[in-house]
Amino acid sequence: MGTTCSTNCIRDHDHYAKKNQCPQDDLESSLSEHRVPLTAPLVVQVVKRCKEEAPTRRLLRYFTWSCKNLGSELEDREFNCAIRVFAEKKDHRAVDILLSDLRKDGRVLEAETFSVVAEVLVKVGREDDALGIFKNLDLFKCPQDKTTVASIVNALCAKGHAKRAEGVLLHHKDKISGVESCVYKSILYGWSMQENVKEARRILQEMKSKNITLDLYCFNTFLKCLCECNLKNNPSGLVPEALNVMMEMRTYKVIPNSVSYNVLLSCLGRARRVKESLKLLDSMRRSGCAPDWTSYYLVARVLYLTGRFGKGNQIVDMMMEAGLVPPAKFYYHLIGVLCGVERVNHALELLDRMKKSLIGNYGPMYDVLISKLCRSGDFEKGKELWDEAKEMGIFLECSRDVLDSSITKVFQPKWKEKVREPADQTKPDTQVLNSKLSGHRNPQKRRSKRKQKGRSKKKAAST
Repeated sequence: MGTTCSTNCIRDHDHYAKKNQCPQDDLESSLSEHRVPLTAPLVVQVVKRCKEEAPTRRLLRYFTWSCKNLGSELEDREFNCAIRVFAEKKDHRAVDILLSDLRKDGRVLEAETFSVVAEVLVKVGREDDALGIFKNLDLFKCPQDKTTVASIVNALCAKGHAKRAEGVLLHHKDKISGVESCVYKSILYGWSMQENVKEARRILQEMKSKNITLDLYCFNTFLKCLCECNLKNNPSGLVPEALNVMMEMRTYKVIPNSVSYNVLLSCLGRARRVKESLKLLDSMRRSGCAPDWTSYYLVARVLYLTGRFGKGNQIVDMMMEAGLVPPAKFYYHLIGVLCGVERVNHALELLDRMKKSLIGNYGPMYDVLISKLCRSGDFEKGKELWDEAKEMGIFLECSRDVLDSSITKVFQPKWKEKVREPADQTKPDTQVLNSKLSGHRNPQKRRSKRKQKGRSKKKAAST
């Protein structure tokens, strides 16, 4: 009986929190008339249940009304839970209001709540506000310990604010005992986002001096920073410097994995360096580092983009022979690349290979191909794929209107092939040459003019 009553109470409160057609003051009056006893667990449960459906401001009004009615019965734990919900909903105004109320009521801000709030504020460009809360954590009765220091550093570095994060670390070095590795890895990632190789190398050296283990994550992060920087500023040093880092990794007994090679393969693909991509893929296999599906995707992609479709198909076959079963997005992205370079026939062949591997989730591929075929004017093939998808029970997101030639606009390429007009037989070749050389003066006329000028000068001298 008690369970049924509490369920009905939650359902009623859900209804009031979600309802959005009543006047501004109707929510509070409706809740006040409700006779079911209000409890702190009930409020938290309603807030969590309604966070995906109710408007955030209406949910905030419900929570504010609950705070006024419950008073001290609403504990700090429930209040912190509500702040995290509004932070996850990215309602920054609601977070500001609740933080102000928490501070006025003398409540305790939990470290977990601060971590979520700091991350959300930095993501929207309010890193100053996040640092302001961190500097005044004592006003929120929250200690500046290793958890909060690591949280603010991680939040700042996630958006590339490595210098500001190092400023926090400089003033709180004595508080990061036990989380030094986590903090320094965050700062390394921050400098990597800025593609600052010099500072990233300095962090690695500092970690080494503090006896912090340099693991695979550290080297892969630095390798990405180095490759991205060289891709823009020093393309010739892209491969040799990356291979030097991999040799350095082995001196620390850290073996490069497929992620390490994929970082370099990605940059080589963006630079359209096909031969080096193929060579690197082969060296992976010979060195004992088995390529994953991402490695094969990066190489096949650059081959398709540069018009080497047969070789790209061989790479896909090589992956399948290695026993790798890629996810559906592997084929989806490659089919998108082939459609982008106007090679729909090759994209259809790739779809057949995908169906033979029995991966499933064919819907997005059919959507791309049907739309591409119809917009290219091949409505018959598009209709054939549509019927095939329906027979297989595949759900399609594209509308059936795309199959209607009177609705779908056929893509017309902007460039047109130049057609040479047949030469005019009535016009002699000498006339054509004269017309082309019409801008050039007759040399005989030039000589006559020079003689006339010379005669006039002699007459003037004799007079």
